[in-house]
Amino acid sequence: MAGKGKTDADSLGLSYRARRRWALVILLIGLPAYIVTAITIVGWLNRPSFLVELAVYVGLGVVWALPFRAIFRGIGQHDPDRPEADGADAADTARSADRRDQPPR
Repeated sequence: MAGKGKTDADSLGLSYRARRRWALVILLIGLPAYIVTAITIVGWLNRPSFLVELAVYVGLGVVWALPFRAIFRGIGQHDPDRPEADGADAADTARSADRRDQPPR
């Protein structure tokens, strides 16, 4: 997505920082809930064959992830709302950020 067009995440109306926070909440609460749900559903099926069990786990995994696709899109990349430093690479920016976090001597 090289263009500046609207993405799914933009249509949510959430900032990059808010999407990162929601992604963390979804992973910490939603993923364990998915695991419990998947194991419960397979338990109701009285231990089906391996292929049926695999199909249930994969199907529930896809169904679980689809609604949150827009929130997770682009989370692992740099913050698009944060301005880039002119002529500085990421390592220089990180080092200067570390210096700012340290108390003065």
